[in-house]
Amino acid sequence: MPQPPAPRKTPGRPPRISREEVVGTARRIVDSEGVARLTMRRLAAEIGSTPMALYHHVRNKEELLVLLLDDYAARTLHRPGLPAEPRERVVVCAAAIHEALAACPWIVEVLTADDLLSTSALWFVEQIVDGLAACGLPPERAVHGYRAIWYYTAGEIVVRTTAGRRRADDGRPTYREQVFDGLDGDELPRLAQVAGRWQELTAEDTYLDGLRALVDGLLTPR
Repeated sequence: MPQPPAPRKTPGRPPRISREEVVGTARRIVDSEGVARLTMRRLAAEIGSTPMALYHHVRNKEELLVLLLDDYAARTLHRPGLPAEPRERVVVCAAAIHEALAACPWIVEVLTADDLLSTSALWFVEQIVDGLAACGLPPERAVHGYRAIWYYTAGEIVVRTTAGRRRADDGRPTYREQVFDGLDGDELPRLAQVAGRWQELTAEDTYLDGLRALVDGLLTPR
């Protein structure tokens, strides 16, 4: 006997997704491929949903990046014990920021490319500004001091990460190494003296030394 026709399937709703799933998937994309590869369309495809479904959780990529910043800060940026001496408080908090960001350089890329920040990190900014003020700086100079510390911290991470990536991608000597190999000792005697150890010396982790020197300079009376 002929079989009755199968009932027509009606398209159902896409599977329900959570904000935690959105953030977790976005984090996997940027960890493995970088911020530039994170788009709402790519994120929806990874989750198995549609871009429109994502907009129930985030309005746009900028809000998504803010969620990623807060998520990362909440997981990794732990408040340290604070020393009583305000100068040391500044150093400890800046070093904590550096340690967290150095482990995830794409965060620095986001923070320096856009006017974005993590509210979870504001406690550290407060401690640095307050520490500089407690050392005698007026509020305006304390803010400028924090900015100098942030520029130094972010710049150190960006330069170190970029240099490490270039060396990993290409085993050949870098252009700088080739130039330093042929320095004229009469014209550039100091550089020629250390040219053979330049890569070794510049690869050393001297962040804390530089940070302390920067803080000392900021607090030196003008």
